[in-house]
Amino acid sequence: MTSTFRRGRDAAVVILLLALPFFVLRSNVRDPRKLNALDRLVLRVSAPLQYVGSLVGRGISSIVGSYVYLVDVKAKNDELQHENTVLREKVRKLEVMDIENRRLRRLLGLKEQIGPEALTAQVIAKDVLEFRVASLTLDRPSNEVKPGWPVLTDEGVVGVILRADGDRLEVQLAIDPQLAIDVVDERTGARGIARGTSDVDKYACKVEYMKRSDEVAVGDLLVTSGVGARFKKGIPVARITKIYNRGFGEFQEVEAEPVVSFSRLEEAIVVPPVGGDQAHDPKPAPAPKK
Repeated sequence: MTSTFRRGRDAAVVILLLALPFFVLRSNVRDPRKLNALDRLVLRVSAPLQYVGSLVGRGISSIVGSYVYLVDVKAKNDELQHENTVLREKVRKLEVMDIENRRLRRLLGLKEQIGPEALTAQVIAKDVLEFRVASLTLDRPSNEVKPGWPVLTDEGVVGVILRADGDRLEVQLAIDPQLAIDVVDERTGARGIARGTSDVDKYACKVEYMKRSDEVAVGDLLVTSGVGARFKKGIPVARITKIYNRGFGEFQEVEAEPVVSFSRLEEAIVVPPVGGDQAHDPKPAPAPKK
């Protein structure tokens, strides 16, 4: 008996639940002027439920819409970040190319100033720590290059040729202690001999035989004097960084930094010495007369 009652109750509940949406829909679509008492009762009972359902639906729709929007924004943000990274890399490459192009233009301008006898070369190896030597290869083969020929960049003096074998050259750099370059202070005309130091931790020169009575200052540019039948006069060599004047002795101690950035050296120009064949052998310049 109890079991039959429960089955009947369950069936009634199911029928009611199935019929309720029908009556609610029927009452909502009927002409308001033709509503009967049952329709008005259904509308009165279902109105709060419909209102709550509408609020819940709008809330869920808003949440889903916000989630989709945020996903879309994140995807666009990732895309923009990728594009920004790509563009920044392109800008960096263009800046590097611009710097290289300007350097090459200055180098070609220097070559044009010197004349057709100047030869361009590419740096293929450097040993600036131990022997202070760089290996170069000429852009075009030449049997004219001899030891002692100056090597320059648009910045200034690189060094001189030690050995020449076809298009392969070995260059004794200006930071080699064995290479002496006669220089003058561009501002005051004070004269001395620039040599590389033995300090492997930095590129530096010391200036010997510069008299204590000569006026020099930190920041002064030292250029080739033209003495020694090798370098043309007025080519930048180094810039004074320190001056030690101990108050005794005939000469002051001067340190300088080469104007050429040897760590970034990539191209150079090889030119005949101003003295011609008499300057083929790279020998230290004589000390200035006292």
